Amino acid sequence: MLGPKSPGNRLRLPPLTKSLSAKLLLLTIFFVMVAEVLIYAPSIGRMRLVYLQERLAAAHLSILALEATPDNMVSKDLEAELLQHVGAYMVALTKPDRGKLMLMVEGPEGIDASYDLREASFFGLIGDAVVALAAPENRLLRIVGPSPKDPAVLVEVVLDEAPMRRDMYDYSYRILQLSLIISIFTAALVYLSLHLLMVRPMRRITASMAAFRENPEVAAGGLQPSERSDEVGIAERELVTMQEGLRAALLQKTRLAALGTAVTKVNHDLRNILATASLISERLARSGDPAVRSMAPTLVGAIDRALHLCAQTLQFTREGPAHLELNRFDLRDLMTEVREGLAGVGAGRAGWLNEVERGFVVEADREQLYRVFINLGRNALEAGAGEVRIDARPVRDFLVIDVEDNGPGLPEEAKEHLFKPFTGSTREGGSGLGLSIAHDIMRAHGGDIRMERSDAEGTLFRLVLPVAQSKGQAAAKKAS
Repeated sequence: MLGPKSPGNRLRLPPLTKSLSAKLLLLTIFFVMVAEVLIYAPSIGRMRLVYLQERLAAAHLSILALEATPDNMVSKDLEAELLQHVGAYMVALTKPDRGKLMLMVEGPEGIDASYDLREASFFGLIGDAVVALAAPENRLLRIVGPSPKDPAVLVEVVLDEAPMRRDMYDYSYRILQLSLIISIFTAALVYLSLHLLMVRPMRRITASMAAFRENPEVAAGGLQPSERSDEVGIAERELVTMQEGLRAALLQKTRLAALGTAVTKVNHDLRNILATASLISERLARSGDPAVRSMAPTLVGAIDRALHLCAQTLQFTREGPAHLELNRFDLRDLMTEVREGLAGVGAGRAGWLNEVERGFVVEADREQLYRVFINLGRNALEAGAGEVRIDARPVRDFLVIDVEDNGPGLPEEAKEHLFKPFTGSTREGGSGLGLSIAHDIMRAHGGDIRMERSDAEGTLFRLVLPVAQSKGQAAAKKAS
């Protein structure tokens, strides 16, 4: 259990300006403003087009005063008044199959830009609006286009750009005000929604993680998962499940550590007691009474199994991860040594068939691999196998080694916990440590061990061992 939380380990939330909520608020305002700009660009272009069309419509109406006179002429004062109403220096109107009517007063010389509204396009209107807004001074424009009153009539006007630019600035200012109001209002709604839906649950999850880090064994005050069906709810429930599993595993490991200490002490005393019993059993084997001598081998075998169990348990509780001392050796020679080490197992009835061809050189820890195969052979022979066959074949950078016996096979309950310590054995007097140790050693070498088959015809274990540790472990990591 971890100690009290020191000042340096306290959970510190970021300041408001750097918090996730502030970032979400600023991003929302930014994105809304970007959207408003994308809306504003075609809007200002459309506004400029409508302004010019209104000037063309007003110009069309002013020309009607000429058509009402017999000679299509008006006085200079009326002409100036009509053009002032239009806001132009010159107005011309052309009808099909008729002449051209015109109103004009004296104005600036030289046309700065001409625009034909019949050729207006989406991007062209936006570009023209940007040019109008960015112009440093007033320009004299010539505008040509069909009359909104009668599309068959072509109207031409010459006017100043400054009044239109003022209207465009006013329109832009109103759009900016509206955009700011919309963006702030939208950002506030998004901020509140995200704060309620994401930020607050994330803070609860973070606080729960910090509390678990501070004291993982205490369940009180932990996170209470909500009933939400979205990703946040799933994350809350998965976190609670993970914490409960880790808390249970930590509690179990704490108890196992205490139990291991006690077992080590008991084991030491038990080995001394069994050693004394072994000496007595040897004397019984030399007894003159035939009945006593007949029972001595059984007693000696039971004591040997008890001593073996004590030695395995003590070694398992003391040793950590397998430490490898690598060297190169012939695998067939190692199997020969294993056969000699199993000579006394199975009452001499078993056969150890070493079918590994000479020349299979591996880079590994010889003593550790010896433990692997001696455990596999001992388990098979003590389970009643009459024959154990060893075979090996190369597969790319690995050696695949098969250990097959003709024993009765393993029961189903043993298969479920095959490589777990103290649970994988169903044999009387078995510790369940042999396969667990073998599994740890093979994984330390960058290899693996698995049971391919176990039935009434026997059991087959398949071991994968890298030929060279550097290549083999790299391939094993890539495969995993």
